[in-house]
Amino acid sequence: MLHVQALIPVALSTLFRISAYLFLQVIPSPILAIVLPIAFSAWIIALWMLPSPSERKEESDGKAHPTRTATVAPFHYHSFGRLIEAQVYVESEDIVLNILLSLPSSSRRVRWVTNAINIALFLAAAEFLCTPFLDSASDIIFTRVGAVYPDNVKIVARYPPIDDITQSIRIIWREAPKSGAQEISWHDGPLFNFDENRDWVDVVRIKGLWPNSHYEYSLATTNGTLLPYPSTPIKFHTFPDPRLPSGNKFSFLVSSCMTTNFPYLPFQGRRIKGYDLLSNLLYPKDSAYNSTTDTDVAASKTLTKERSMLPEFLLFLGDFIYADVPIYTGSTLEDYRRLYRRNYQSSSFRKIYERLPIFHAYDDHEIINNYAGDGDDLKPPFPNASDAFEIYNANPNYDSIHESHYYYDFRYGDSAFFVMDTRRYRSSATDDLSARVMLGDAQLAAFYNWLSRANDTAVFKFVVTSVPFTTLWGHDAATDSWAGFPAERTSLLQAMHSVPNVIILSGDRHEFAAIEYNHDSLHTVREFSTSPLSMFYIPLYRTLKMQGAEVVTRIKHRLNMTNEGPEYITVEEQIPAENVFKYIPSGNYKWSTIDVDTTDLEMPVLRLKLTVDGKTAYSYTLNGTPIKLHTSTALGVFVSTGIKDMFNKIGIHPSKWF
Repeated sequence: MLHVQALIPVALSTLFRISAYLFLQVIPSPILAIVLPIAFSAWIIALWMLPSPSERKEESDGKAHPTRTATVAPFHYHSFGRLIEAQVYVESEDIVLNILLSLPSSSRRVRWVTNAINIALFLAAAEFLCTPFLDSASDIIFTRVGAVYPDNVKIVARYPPIDDITQSIRIIWREAPKSGAQEISWHDGPLFNFDENRDWVDVVRIKGLWPNSHYEYSLATTNGTLLPYPSTPIKFHTFPDPRLPSGNKFSFLVSSCMTTNFPYLPFQGRRIKGYDLLSNLLYPKDSAYNSTTDTDVAASKTLTKERSMLPEFLLFLGDFIYADVPIYTGSTLEDYRRLYRRNYQSSSFRKIYERLPIFHAYDDHEIINNYAGDGDDLKPPFPNASDAFEIYNANPNYDSIHESHYYYDFRYGDSAFFVMDTRRYRSSATDDLSARVMLGDAQLAAFYNWLSRANDTAVFKFVVTSVPFTTLWGHDAATDSWAGFPAERTSLLQAMHSVPNVIILSGDRHEFAAIEYNHDSLHTVREFSTSPLSMFYIPLYRTLKMQGAEVVTRIKHRLNMTNEGPEYITVEEQIPAENVFKYIPSGNYKWSTIDVDTTDLEMPVLRLKLTVDGKTAYSYTLNGTPIKLHTSTALGVFVSTGIKDMFNKIGIHPSKWF
């Protein structure tokens, strides 16, 4: 006779399978990382302790039914003080259903398949969990472009002593050759100083460059021998001089949050699918972008046209690594550095960082979930976490106006950017939210100073924050995003309302939202929050409200036709002070492409295109407020390309005079 306990393995198997699916395909939660081994172990124990279904079947009727699976279980209940026993039959001839639901079966083959599925799921979860510990990526070699200026550029590289290469390594660079042009000789650049204490990573500058020009670099030994990596030169484009009044037309990318191999696929521990999708869209013909010599004129023109449409850089707004998801990998220096190395060794990421400058902010998962530093640089685990971030992502960024800090600002022509540090100085959670601050005194002063300078020297002003500025997201965003810092947020928003064309860029929430902040008389501020680039999103569960409770009153003047002729009437309307005008929560792979066109200062335009899972999901056009810029003259305004070439030939570099 089959006992009720026979259903225990079914329940445990079902719990394990649901947990495994959620863990590997939906959200790699630390809670599920604990549930999985417990449920799997309990299922194994239950199978071992209970008799097999075939034995139970023989006990129940003494007959075998090769074409039918059947189980019999007693059901006990009390009636008027008497114990009554009934038998409950669970029968199924559907083998697929049996396997899917882990139902008991007298078929040995079905039981083997059922057990094999659970074992395979357990091994998959184990691979996903263990790979960050087992894959040290200690031999990774890479180089990429960091901060780009009109006349210089930062280059970061990692080159450990591999293959007996122990001598000094230097940058060699030149202007990117044009089709049919005379071969351009290489210039010796600065030497790298690779050191084990910095995990064999160093950053150097190439100086004396021309604004708005194309260059390429490679790596060589001090005697001029090219190193095997990179196999082809890395190309880059210097930014236009911000003092020139000609206006600019360019695009850039923005996103945040990425991890390797999620949603999970077997034996793909180094893949970051979001970057694969991005690369496929930006560089569909890899060979065209890896070629250093274009002999065909038509191909050269096509390549130039394609390059002109490519983004100039990627703004990555934090959670570059997940030190605590699905489990905390550890707090040592090596624990954090290993996660950065693993990302840089990814061929998916390499296809992007070897072609596109990347400027970084950081958020909590580079440290630990919902981290608040309180301005204490010795607060664990910040020292080791910040060391790894600094080596790999912060040093290649633009220099902060305050040494050894991670907030910074930069310009692309007449567009200005301020990238915040929202973790190092923020107050810990407290009952009095009005007392909390996020930026700290020095950063707050730097931001206000930047906003004042950008007011009449830049058309669009981009405020970059790793966490959303909006108060409309719920759950932990109520305290972890700017919603948890109401006093400081209110002051910042009031200042931004006074400046035209302010755009806030944020990430963190693994969703996309476009929000507008309205004022009764000042400028509207807009926020675009985009994430994840390659990570989980949560189906069904939503915490974003579509608008806030506060309203503002705006006065509009409308033209009204009367018998006596046209007249203007004044109309008051109430609108939300904070309002979501687009919300797209779904998608594991999201990034926004932002096109900026300020070539007509009377009609500056910003266009946003959201890409979700490789397809365009939303487009938006913003007609900016015309700005009369305060500009200064520069030599580059008057120097033509021909004169520039002549200067180059005689060894004069006018870009140094800027």
